[in-house]
Amino acid sequence: MSAGSERLTVHVVGRVQGVGFRWWAARQAEQLGIVGWVRNGDDERSVELLAEGQPAALAELERRLHAGPQAARVERVATSRGRASGAFRRFEISRG
Repeated sequence: MSAGSERLTVHVVGRVQGVGFRWWAARQAEQLGIVGWVRNGDDERSVELLAEGQPAALAELERRLHAGPQAARVERVATSRGRASGAFRRFEISRG
């Protein structure tokens, strides 16, 4: 992880499961050079994402997550920022 990297934790609520949201989010993260993971939430109405990268790239990812892919309907996006752990080497889609 490069100097200046941060961590972004995101909880997206709406019609975001069963519409390709995780796959779409992973592609967005990869395009922006972000590492971490995305997974479905336990409640069948949310997706959770943990991302690490440069602050500008994380801000762009957050902006894109508010819209989501075409089939999604994003109702709410909650985020928090923190220190990057440097534990990730790529962006993964979790089945969880």
